[in-house]
Amino acid sequence: MEKSQYGRKDRLIQPKQHDMYLGASKLPEPTVCTGCNALFANGRWTWKEPPESVHRAVCPACRRIADNYPAGLIEITGAFFREHRDEILNLVRNVESQEKNERPLERIMAISQEKEHTQVSTTGVHVARRIGEALLRSYKGDLSFQYADSDKIIRVYWKR
Repeated sequence: MEKSQYGRKDRLIQPKQHDMYLGASKLPEPTVCTGCNALFANGRWTWKEPPESVHRAVCPACRRIADNYPAGLIEITGAFFREHRDEILNLVRNVESQEKNERPLERIMAISQEKEHTQVSTTGVHVARRIGEALLRSYKGDLSFQYADSDKIIRVYWKR
């Protein structure tokens, strides 16, 4: 194998993938989301009160919701779920509420009932994973995760 001063030559260069919803450039500070009123300040989105003069833009979470392009999909199935649907969905909403308070870009987009399962779509991978972990912690069952690296998407499957 040939080696140069810049490293190995036999490896393919892997371009860095980035989330197209996070934007290529940093927003001017402070910026308020026109959809949800989240504030971008000090390099992150928060729920703080905005100052009097602010820039306006749409946050990545509101853009995902408008485009109907989730970053997380949670599939919930099983007889136990059918018997305890309301209780389990309350847990899902409570986890989302806690996560959204700390990270405004992590939200539930929709909860839909399919033929054999219920699907929860989220604006971020972290809230999807936290919901799956909360389901496992609270109700046991089977939990699995599937990441799609190139798209920054997670699929979470929980069954009991």
